[in-house]
Amino acid sequence: MYLGNAMLLVLNLPLISLWVRVVLIPYIYLFPLILAFCLIGAYSINNSVEDIYIMLIFSIVGYLMKKFEYEGAPLILAFILGPILENALRQSLIMSHGEFGIFLGKPIALGALLAAACLLLMAFLPWLKKRRPAIGIKE
Repeated sequence: MYLGNAMLLVLNLPLISLWVRVVLIPYIYLFPLILAFCLIGAYSINNSVEDIYIMLIFSIVGYLMKKFEYEGAPLILAFILGPILENALRQSLIMSHGEFGIFLGKPIALGALLAAACLLLMAFLPWLKKRRPAIGIKE
């Protein structure tokens, strides 16, 4: 790690003026270059056009998430941790012969479920507390 940081320091200090010039390139010229590099990179992984389609679909999803002000970090975290949690759930259900009670009988699992329920409830509390106008009542 220290060696990698030292190499980055040695390479980036002389090239700082180049990086500043890249920032000054107008977006209208920079966007097609970024898109071309993304398409080439997506295709070169498996030499498959389906990878390009997947990249385009996820870029549209990313654009919509940015437009509607959704955070991207939880989605990325879910993609990384999702398969791990799914395998752990499958193993637990196999051990308990399909009974979900295994999650309520262990204190750590019960605590995690209660914490998740509290966090979910806290996320919905502001929405529930919003005052809605009463229907049919005139003031």
